[in-house]
Amino acid sequence: QVELVESGGGLVQAGGSLTLSCRDSGRSFSSLAMGWFRQAPGKEREFVAAIIWRGGNTEYADSVKGRFTISRDNAQNTVTLQMNRLKLEDTAVYYCAASWLWTTSREKYEYWGQGTQVTVSS
Repeated sequence: QVELVESGGGLVQAGGSLTLSCRDSGRSFSSLAMGWFRQAPGKEREFVAAIIWRGGNTEYADSVKGRFTISRDNAQNTVTLQMNRLKLEDTAVYYCAASWLWTTSREKYEYWGQGTQVTVSS
């Protein structure tokens, strides 16, 4: 069973930093690819970052490359998204997701957290 719970969202000024965490309470975490997606009001949910099961490979959306870093701790069943130099357009609900496949495709992620709000202010 995979159960994902995000934490760490909040309000931050543009240019600031925020760290999101997601913990899986199940026993399969190290076998899962983990991803972060986000959804802004009126927009579709979009891919942000992903990390392969043992952490060797990562992928990022072009819009966050060089600013966001995804990492994982398989001993703690946790995946983290470090967000630096935040922009107004990063405002969204951020979702943690898990997949048995190595993919950036939203449709291939089977398990989702409840989401955490990130608001970037000017």
